Amino acid sequence: MPDHREHGRTPIELKVDYKKLNSFFADYTKNISKGGTFIRTRKTLPIGTRFLFRLAVPGRAEPFELAGEVVHASAQGDEPGMGIRFVWADDRDRAEFEAIVEGLMQDALGPLVARKLLRKA
Repeated sequence: MPDHREHGRTPIELKVDYKKLNSFFADYTKNISKGGTFIRTRKTLPIGTRFLFRLAVPGRAEPFELAGEVVHASAQGDEPGMGIRFVWADDRDRAEFEAIVEGLMQDALGPLVARKLLRKA
């Protein structure tokens, strides 16, 4: 299956907290890019749902509070979860977060591989 993602991604496990109706959930990412993330969960939200979530990033005292939109979801199969596209209201916040993601990619993959992935963007 071809990969149509706009941004290169890296496998990384980060804690994600979010609310669905009156319940709070804590799940983990499978991967992340500058454009979005994949959250591993069997408790998916409907496609098109916009929601707020907190993403804990190593080396940062407080988690990021982000807005996202569910672009694909499946509660079944070997890799249940939902693909989230980040939604930005402020370009400064987006730029700060993208710089953090680039650092995570370099730490996880090394500078050469990260640079190749980031050139895809």
